[in-house]
Amino acid sequence: MTGNPYQQLAHRLDQLPNGFPATEDGAELRLLEKLYTPDEAALAAQLKLKLETPAEIAERLQVDGLDTDAKSIKQTLKGMARKGLISAGKTEHGMGFSLMPFVVGVYEMQIGRIDEELARLFEDYYVQAFGEVLRTEPKFHRVVPIGETIQIDMEVRPFESATEIVNQAKAWGVLDCICRKQKALIGDPCEHPVEVCMAFSPVPGTFDHSDVVRALTHQEALDTLQLAARAGLVHTVSNSQEGNYYICNCCTCSCGLLRGMAEMGIANVVAHSAFVNRVDEELCTVCETCVDYCQFEALELSGGFMQVNTIRCVGCGICVPACPEEALKLIRRPPEQMPFIPQNEDIWRTERAMARGIDIEEVL
Repeated sequence: MTGNPYQQLAHRLDQLPNGFPATEDGAELRLLEKLYTPDEAALAAQLKLKLETPAEIAERLQVDGLDTDAKSIKQTLKGMARKGLISAGKTEHGMGFSLMPFVVGVYEMQIGRIDEELARLFEDYYVQAFGEVLRTEPKFHRVVPIGETIQIDMEVRPFESATEIVNQAKAWGVLDCICRKQKALIGDPCEHPVEVCMAFSPVPGTFDHSDVVRALTHQEALDTLQLAARAGLVHTVSNSQEGNYYICNCCTCSCGLLRGMAEMGIANVVAHSAFVNRVDEELCTVCETCVDYCQFEALELSGGFMQVNTIRCVGCGICVPACPEEALKLIRRPPEQMPFIPQNEDIWRTERAMARGIDIEEVL
């Protein structure tokens, strides 16, 4: 494996649908140098998105004319997996390893390792390159409201409600938000709660022995969701109908996605939910309490009434319980405004690869 391993890895990560664009001053390389040793970077640059055993990886690299040893590869892969730099999982031939996108992926897995140096390196890269990442379709995340903010007689599909996503899981956990932790480390903290990033699993007991994720009961998970809602945080999940294994509770002041709207002027940094806000003019007293809760500037006073800008409204429902007169409720968007939600991650990857003009077959 010859050449600069960090340049090779940066190029490989940018071949993924998620993207990892280069910067003029090499901020992406400094970020990778902080996280990976040269040997780790060189090996990670050869991985695919599918899980492969060390023996399979060694055999494939030998075909490409690279000097490899399955035993040493296995040790390096295991070390990287423990540090959250690559993915690991079971295959029919044993433990397998695969490349993980930088975002959403490697960076979020550094919650237990992030320090001020990493926080500043990420901020440098974020400011220079993240706008390109956030503008690409389909979006990384989509908004989901809590079920009780939706009009009571409306049918809600499980993937459309944060409450239902929690209810479908068999194991629940919570961990610190790396975005708020990162901003605090560079001296720019926000006032929102930190331990509100939620993780789920279909396997009971998944988080019982985790060093990073604090295991919760089902009721504690629902309580955490309510805590986030009361704090005015927007619930977002992966942008697919299947495989919703986490809920990020986001704010425009710290979170990498919503900062794109507040700081870069990108209007649609997340895919909106299937719902939109509606004001009952008979109940509304124009107290403007809801305006303070809306992070998307979708509520405005016009003609003596509170109006909803349906283009800016993402259907998060955060303002709904804040209304003292119960004059707000989410209703389903008309068919022509319904967002496209890929069925699963594979379809999401394919759609995003097409949007970026890359050949996903090269990394599968």
